[in-house]
Amino acid sequence: MILSAPALAQAPAADAAAADAAAAEAEQGLGEIVVTATRSAQSIQKVPISMQALGAEKLQERQVKGLSDFAALLPSVSFEGIGPGRNTAFFRGIVPAGGAYASVGYYLDDMPITGTEVPDIHAYDLERVEALSGPQGTLYGAGSLAGTIRLITNKPKLDKFEFGYDVEANKYGKGDFGGQLESYINVPLAPTLAVRAMGYYRRDGGYIDNTPNNGTFNDGSSSTLTLGDNNPNTSYTLDNSDIAKDDYNTIREFGGRFQLLWQPTEGWDITPEITAQKQVARGYFGYDPRVGDLEVHDYDQTKNDDRWYQAALSIHGHIGDWDIVSATGYFKRRTRTLNDYTYYTVTYDGFGPGYESYLQFFDNCTGSGASQQCQMINPTQYYHADTHRNKFTQELRLSTPKDWPFDVTVGGFYQRQKNELNTSYAIRGLDTITGYTATGGGDVAGGLIGVPAMYGITYDEDGNPVFDTSDVINANGNPLGTMILGTQAVKGDAFYYVEQDQFYHDKAIFAEGHYNITPTLKLTGGIRYFWTDYKVRGFAGVAGSAAGVGCTTPLPDDERLTCVNTNPNAADGTGRYKEDGETHKVALDWQFQPDKMVYFNYSTGFRPGGFNRPLRIRSLGKIVNVAPFKSETLTNFEVGVKTTWNNIFRFNAAVYYEKWNNIQYGVVVSGAQGAGMTGNAGKAEVKGIEYDADLRLGKVTISTSGAFNDAKLKGDFCNFALNTATESISQLSSCTLGEFVEGSSPPTPQVAAANGTRLPRQPRFKGTTSIRYDTDLGDYAAYIQGAALYQTGATQDLNVESNELLGNTKGFVSFDFSGGIKKDNWSVTLFLQNAFDKRGQLTRNTFCSIDFCANSSRTFTIKPQFFGIRFGQKF
Repeated sequence: MILSAPALAQAPAADAAAADAAAAEAEQGLGEIVVTATRSAQSIQKVPISMQALGAEKLQERQVKGLSDFAALLPSVSFEGIGPGRNTAFFRGIVPAGGAYASVGYYLDDMPITGTEVPDIHAYDLERVEALSGPQGTLYGAGSLAGTIRLITNKPKLDKFEFGYDVEANKYGKGDFGGQLESYINVPLAPTLAVRAMGYYRRDGGYIDNTPNNGTFNDGSSSTLTLGDNNPNTSYTLDNSDIAKDDYNTIREFGGRFQLLWQPTEGWDITPEITAQKQVARGYFGYDPRVGDLEVHDYDQTKNDDRWYQAALSIHGHIGDWDIVSATGYFKRRTRTLNDYTYYTVTYDGFGPGYESYLQFFDNCTGSGASQQCQMINPTQYYHADTHRNKFTQELRLSTPKDWPFDVTVGGFYQRQKNELNTSYAIRGLDTITGYTATGGGDVAGGLIGVPAMYGITYDEDGNPVFDTSDVINANGNPLGTMILGTQAVKGDAFYYVEQDQFYHDKAIFAEGHYNITPTLKLTGGIRYFWTDYKVRGFAGVAGSAAGVGCTTPLPDDERLTCVNTNPNAADGTGRYKEDGETHKVALDWQFQPDKMVYFNYSTGFRPGGFNRPLRIRSLGKIVNVAPFKSETLTNFEVGVKTTWNNIFRFNAAVYYEKWNNIQYGVVVSGAQGAGMTGNAGKAEVKGIEYDADLRLGKVTISTSGAFNDAKLKGDFCNFALNTATESISQLSSCTLGEFVEGSSPPTPQVAAANGTRLPRQPRFKGTTSIRYDTDLGDYAAYIQGAALYQTGATQDLNVESNELLGNTKGFVSFDFSGGIKKDNWSVTLFLQNAFDKRGQLTRNTFCSIDFCANSSRTFTIKPQFFGIRFGQKF
């Protein structure tokens, strides 16, 4: 459904009233999802913001367990990522590919969770999921440029005991078995005190097979690496047979939530709450069609261990006739990630001669001095990271008395967040190697591989490597040796290392009000003024990057931030960015009949800019400056209707036009050794239509919703490149289609994307339709339901060249079926999702730079065929 609400936080009592009102409405004709965004139970048919919502019954019917499941049911929402806990949602084609902030707010009740790659919050004991389309900056701030997703939990109830549980067994069609156990309880402890708790355990069987590569890559070519030279005596053959496994992408998770409601006096609710979850997802959740159906070639482990908790305190009360809400939250998350990074090694191997120092590493030596002989180790890279996120949030709101001729809510917001990044692009054993081959050493005439070098290596006039006898690097080395003693490790086993502390501070004041011009014509206005600042301090780079700022490698393992290169231009090495500004909205709605409304909504949103660290350019052998990127803004114009006819037919629709300026886009600059920066790609415009309709004819309910989205670049997106004169990286001041940046290697097109290029990741059309039949079988209530999901294809990157490397996803249609019976307090449900086992493509991604790793891209699809049985009881 596309529904509407000016999304403010709600009180627990109002949430309970909303649920009861919705249940009562369901008894007659169409059921109605009621939101309490204005802290009173109100039909979202009455407020002028385009919004999609999934109620508790819909979440259970469609087997929604997390973000990827409910995103599939929301036509205006798309997402990208590589698995649970590593996905990012988008609205209406507004898909930034860079920047420090998310473009979509992600909330559990009143509390913001985090930025990109949000945790996969388990969808159980929820009242509803809300998806607010368009800029929500007035009430939600910087993280809601394009929209906001809110997960609203069931709240404690003072007047009744509740207990329930659900048990599920399931299986992926050709994959593994899984299941879950979920339970909740609500206990009134006193007339003014109640608690509610939820807990669950889930195991998902896998459906992706990591198959043996049998000596070949996914294109059938040999998996033997030449290791950066033309020497037949240096090679390494990739073999994944030790970790090959069927159904390797399993999920194990558990978690729970505890809430307490206390009403110390009439009109006051105090609700502390804590939610915690641990999820361990193994393997990729996309596959490589070049290998086979639902198959990949991984050469190292992939695993995401994601654990988090959120503590919140909500206080809702009255001071005189004024309504006051305080929402305080603390969010803590730790993710420990492993990822196969072999294809980055394969890319460097493909660069040809001159890359020995990136690929040839030695240990397990015999002999000593000039006669020492060492053996080559496995040169393939893997990724491991340990990331900590801590966020404190405080919001205070005050609303005018209800007997005033207008209502206004004013408030203040404060947020403090620290992210600690410890990320290694590593080679196993790199920290303990004896040495590595000098650049050119693999092809120097007479060179001895794995033997300590006496002389350095240079190149003659014909470009051939030769020993430079004037450059003695090790007097005890062998005159024909090519191995430089020491390690390329920066810290631990990392070849490239990122160690940073990031600090975000956000403050805002805001106001939103409504005034009834006439009994049926209402004006809504809102404004938010914000202050934001961002700081980052740490290190990113290879051993040469550390040497460039005077650090000795390897860096010590037992201490962080001993080497800082974030901003060499600052005395403390810290990169800083700050800005302030405002965002606003105006809406006008006309309730021309009690159950029919037309509205106009104008709103703006923002996403702050940020700092770019300097980058090391290999050809220059030095670090160059990168300009900061600017904040981006979104302006939304929307006209919509919300209508209900005789309580059996409901039709809502919205037509919108959005202007997106200063698009933040991540760029890998030629010559920067795969390191990236964020720039501003220019402007875009988005035109679209969203709709939903429900028809109830006796025992049959037909529901459909969809979104058409036409999102295009306005003007050419000029590329970013090194300016050798100023020794800095910046956007080209002008660009010509078909021309390349002078001196770039590999060649960089001047125009990254031409005027009219389609924005990525969002299908032009996406929709879902379901038909449900309810009946009675004797003493049993029963239902059967069929549903279809359908969407068109989508591009995958704004940069045209990168998109050609990835390729577009294709459109698809898939079908789900379910049925169940219910009697007294128990129910049984059978379900079959993706009944015909279609490979509905959602996104196509790489784990490293598209330029480097497009040949190992993975296609992420809807679930393959998935079926199971669910039994539940409620007391």
